Amino acid sequence: MSVNIGIIGCGYWGPNLVRNFTKISDSKVIFVSDLDQSRLNYIKKLFPNLEVVRDYKKILENKNIDAIAIATPISTHFQIARDALSCKKHVLVEKPITKSLSEARQLIEIAKKNNRVLMVGHTFQYNQAVRKLRDIIKKGELGKVLYAYTTRVNLGLFQDDINVIWDLCPHDISILNYLFDSIPKSVKANAYSHYKKGIEDTGFVLLHYPGNIISHLHVSWLDPLKVRRAVLVGDKKMAVYDDLNAVEPIKIFNKGIIKQAYYDTFGEFKLMYNRGDIYSPKVENVEPLETECKHFLGCIKDNLVPLSDGKSGLEVVKVLEAAQKSLENNGKTIRV
Repeated sequence: MSVNIGIIGCGYWGPNLVRNFTKISDSKVIFVSDLDQSRLNYIKKLFPNLEVVRDYKKILENKNIDAIAIATPISTHFQIARDALSCKKHVLVEKPITKSLSEARQLIEIAKKNNRVLMVGHTFQYNQAVRKLRDIIKKGELGKVLYAYTTRVNLGLFQDDINVIWDLCPHDISILNYLFDSIPKSVKANAYSHYKKGIEDTGFVLLHYPGNIISHLHVSWLDPLKVRRAVLVGDKKMAVYDDLNAVEPIKIFNKGIIKQAYYDTFGEFKLMYNRGDIYSPKVENVEPLETECKHFLGCIKDNLVPLSDGKSGLEVVKVLEAAQKSLENNGKTIRV
């Protein structure tokens, strides 16, 4: 059985969805929609057999279409996903799922009512390096995770409708939620607008996870270097995940602190430093988006709940809303 796909939005990310779904034997991309005719002309040159339309509702009206992939601005996610689910299409929507909790809840309810798959494009949950890192944490190799910090910065792309926290933090929030099997208990955020009034381009977010794990997120559209890195510090070992390192994306540092088992006087107390080897575990080189698309198709065929389902998307939006509230209250700590 081949799943017939319609893709809505072919700006920055849409062509990647077209490319991946096209090369998977279990799916067939039939339609692509975008308001920009020049983008439709571009995708038509790359994939001449595709049907292109400006009005996405023409795709939803087609009874031969089984599923919809949405890669449009966040402000349009809710309406398009709602329309698709109401037409009993399975839906893959890019991150974040919606711009509010209430909208996310509505989509989950409509998907449940119509028995349709609702999946969110948290691509890093399908990244083999992130999955390897999760296995390392679950096996206790790092010991107890004490804290983590992530850096996701670059020069651009500036957005017009959302700030940098809503644009970039969904990646790192979804990664940390996945690694820790939980969502933060509280959020504290500060962000700054340097070029577009009312749209912050640089942000710092502090998350408190259960188990007293503190995580700090640095995001920016205004940085001379492109960095995509996460550092996790455990009481046994430490790990660095560098998404831009295709050869060795994960490095494990056998470094830590050793407390003396006993001492005679307070003055004799000291910490011993363990500085051991550094190694890189083998990570399979597979495009995360390909894994994500195959997972979406598998969930449709076998009626499974996606790893990044509507609930997962809602949990990320819950953190984003708390971060936005903190931002609007001068960095006040907000309970999630």
